Amino acid sequence: MTEKIDDKTIDIVGTKLRYREAGSGPTVLFLHGAEGDTWSPLLDALSAQHRVIAPEHPGFGRTPIPPWMMNAGDLAYFYLDVVEALGLRDLHLVGHCVGGWVAAEMAIRNTQRLASLTLLAPAGVESRDASIDDIFAWGPEEFARRQFHDPKLAAAWQAEQAKLDIDIVLQNRTGLARLAWNPRLHSPQLPHWLHRIDIPTLLIWGESDRVIPLACHQPFMREIKQAKFVSLPNTGHALPIEGAKDIGPQLKAFFQGAQG
Repeated sequence: MTEKIDDKTIDIVGTKLRYREAGSGPTVLFLHGAEGDTWSPLLDALSAQHRVIAPEHPGFGRTPIPPWMMNAGDLAYFYLDVVEALGLRDLHLVGHCVGGWVAAEMAIRNTQRLASLTLLAPAGVESRDASIDDIFAWGPEEFARRQFHDPKLAAAWQAEQAKLDIDIVLQNRTGLARLAWNPRLHSPQLPHWLHRIDIPTLLIWGESDRVIPLACHQPFMREIKQAKFVSLPNTGHALPIEGAKDIGPQLKAFFQGAQG
């Protein structure tokens, strides 16, 4: 059963942040990916036993890009302020794609309020064995096709995306460009600082990922001391949708282990 989802807003040093919240229990902060803010099957599963907070990144949806947001590191500092403003502690931080990149940037800066870090096919790091393609060159059909292993899920997701207000779609692309335009979807500096992540970390990737290639997990695993890696067969990039049934139970067990 889907928990009641509340829409909330908070002001963080002059920037208004819209977020959704559902459930009760240990707190999970979920940072969305390049597709923009959606309440996914994974968040439904997590909110059955956890308090789930899912913000919409500044510059996405109907919010203008704030002048201070020039890269993923800026957004990481912003969310560290959000965590403090909401009084969150022993927090399970989960990020997908670009949200995973921002989550990693948060963790290299400050893990004081974090209990664990989960990165779902995060952007942010390229591998010697695989480069990241130009997401900004894809049309809606290719963007959907690359998100999923199952073509039927891709077609259904594309149909839902087509119903969105065009202003929201364009704003999402603009917000993504501010974070990930040059270089595309990664930071050359990030791999150098991953060793600073000192909390239990779980990396999950779909083996059929055609947005952030599976091989991109290698630098994360090499540099993060407490990292574990899980790959999901027959699963693409849209892990909160296509991988939700597998990921939900794994995250619950991981959160429990991280809390001791």
